[in-house]
Amino acid sequence: MSDFRGRFAPSPTGRMHLGNIRSALLGWLQARAAHGRFLLRIEDLDRARCKPQYVDDLMRDLRWLGLDWDETPLVQSQRDEVYREALSSLEREGLVYPCFCTRAEIARAASAPHGLSEEGPRYPGTCARLTREQQAERAKTRPPAWRFRARSGEVRFVDALMGPYTQDVEAVVGDFVVRRNDGVASYQLAVVVDDAATHISHVLRGDDLLSSTPRQLQLHEALGSQAPGFLHVPLVMGEDGKRLAKREGAFALAELRERGLDPERVLGLLAAWSGLGDGTPRTLVELVKSFSVEALPRAPVVAKEAQLIEALGLR
Repeated sequence: MSDFRGRFAPSPTGRMHLGNIRSALLGWLQARAAHGRFLLRIEDLDRARCKPQYVDDLMRDLRWLGLDWDETPLVQSQRDEVYREALSSLEREGLVYPCFCTRAEIARAASAPHGLSEEGPRYPGTCARLTREQQAERAKTRPPAWRFRARSGEVRFVDALMGPYTQDVEAVVGDFVVRRNDGVASYQLAVVVDDAATHISHVLRGDDLLSSTPRQLQLHEALGSQAPGFLHVPLVMGEDGKRLAKREGAFALAELRERGLDPERVLGLLAAWSGLGDGTPRTLVELVKSFSVEALPRAPVVAKEAQLIEALGLR
């Protein structure tokens, strides 16, 4: 067994589709090809949308394809105290501050040449220099979120698939949220704390999260934890040019499983999308032997319905 530790970290907000399970498969193959360990983490901090039945479904989906995990799954909704301790550590270092701004206020304050991230307009630092008296006064009418003071200057890392990546977090995103105003840890904080706690060495995930990596690297640095290596794979897109969504339908894994489909057909399709096969049925043993980072595509994959129907034998 090597020191390699990978993970799959789904959010149970719906049934898993073929794009989700492709990321799970590639992470599993990467870990098994390295003779390492593969962990499962349930990222269920969005309590309004996350449902227990979706957790049950995703575990059945993974087992149906033969994707196992090596340790007890970590469940984020059970780790509030751990995230609070991390926030307290950052607060003691003066690296976070309470923010009372609404999204509308941020949108009004943000203007060119401010950056734009997937979280929206760059935060202009409105609450960064409030006095304690001003904070106390604002807290009477609105509970605060907490923001991390982004370090200025470029953050650089080399993605195992995409190559060198650079971002100035302070210029593009600004100070970013690490705890929401409902008291729940943000994705950025939770993922860093959990990767560190479980000693994750390699993260394979969709490239929609590539731009969030510099924020996570800054948090790892601030918390004194070792950051993992990253590999971001291009997403699977629908014919409409949009990424696949967690919705009911013929290509939800649970639907395919319930229809009695041969899982090796699904593995063959996912392998073809990943440069690891020609679309014919594949076993996990075969895919572990053929796994190669160099083979992975560097452009989005388009899931065409006609090809899916033929590859999965759904005629």
